[in-house]
Amino acid sequence: MAPLAARWLSVIVPVLDEAATIASQLAGLAALRRQGAELLVVDGGSTDETLRLAHPLADRVLASARGRAAQMNAGAAASGGEVLLFLHADTGLPPAAAELIHAALAGGAVWGRFDVRIDGPQRMLRVVERMMNWRSRLTGIATGDQAVFVRREVFERIGGFPDLPLMEDIALAKRLRRVGRPACLRQPVRTSARRWQKHGVLRTILLMWRLRASYFFGADPRRLAIRYGYSPRDD
Repeated sequence: MAPLAARWLSVIVPVLDEAATIASQLAGLAALRRQGAELLVVDGGSTDETLRLAHPLADRVLASARGRAAQMNAGAAASGGEVLLFLHADTGLPPAAAELIHAALAGGAVWGRFDVRIDGPQRMLRVVERMMNWRSRLTGIATGDQAVFVRREVFERIGGFPDLPLMEDIALAKRLRRVGRPACLRQPVRTSARRWQKHGVLRTILLMWRLRASYFFGADPRRLAIRYGYSPRDD
């Protein structure tokens, strides 16, 4: 398939202490770069070898305030593509990702996401995947694990990611949903099972349900981030 127009797509990857996997993850995006995509890595203050490993494998490596929302907004501001793809450092794209995104937007969507496949053998993870994908398709809400893409003009019009320490992906999706329903691509991205394996699948599911319910009822995202195990920056 012929490469798409140069720099039509900017891929933005927020990172923090990802030295163990960042080289292989970024190397997996080499084909996308050959198709004209721009790859920006945005570091939130890594203390390991993440920056050194990322530099030769990305078009730009930036420093930002810690927090995925702040990092992704910084990457968007520094990027040049007409379409922005926000990709977690532990998530891999399907081989035809560029063509799939291009086709979805050409079909009239202004944003979208992929289905998700969690990299782990546990049967319960298959249930989690189906529930995540079904819920997203039903509600029009996407999470960061699903590799959200959006036209730059729309992203800028809605004000980008709210600068929250947690649930920034859900908050963004709610803003985007006011503009239009997402394109829900059935080809899955593959995301790491590390958070599920660290605390156990069932325990992680229950924790996420509690956190999302608390967020829905107005809980402070900073407190939720701490409960999730994040260390929010001091503003």
